[in-house]
Amino acid sequence: TRKITRGVAAIHLGFQECLYLGNLDARRDWGHAADYVEGMWQILQHSKPDDFVLATGESHSVRDFVDLAFNHVDRSIDWRGVGLDTIGVDTATGRTCVRIDPRYFRPTEVHELVGDASRAKQMLGWTPKHSFPDLVDDMMKADLYTLTHSSRNEPRYSVDSV
Repeated sequence: TRKITRGVAAIHLGFQECLYLGNLDARRDWGHAADYVEGMWQILQHSKPDDFVLATGESHSVRDFVDLAFNHVDRSIDWRGVGLDTIGVDTATGRTCVRIDPRYFRPTEVHELVGDASRAKQMLGWTPKHSFPDLVDDMMKADLYTLTHSSRNEPRYSVDSV
């Protein structure tokens, strides 16, 4: 997740040419840290110890995440190709900004992960307040700020080196 927003910010600022990812179709239940911290606090305030799942209950693909991240910097991605040959092309410039690298596929990839927080909602009154676009927006703002304000004498962070 952070790899995507750092990569898109670096591409936007001219520090990086392309973002290399694995399975674009993997779906995850991404939520905002602020919501989870609030949920953990509510769990600690509960009258007796118990188990709770904190989740948004929504799943979004890696591709959805990439699209929102590029939209944050006013870029639109046109997805071309299939499978390992999939590329993401910036519609304004025609440059390839996203490529698939098989090294980033997980050997035991789960296609979809989505949580059920109905118990936390029922017993604690917890529900996430931040939407998926809010999450991507906040992460992009943070990474654009970090990359913009890093010292010119420091080596630049490269997602490709991870």
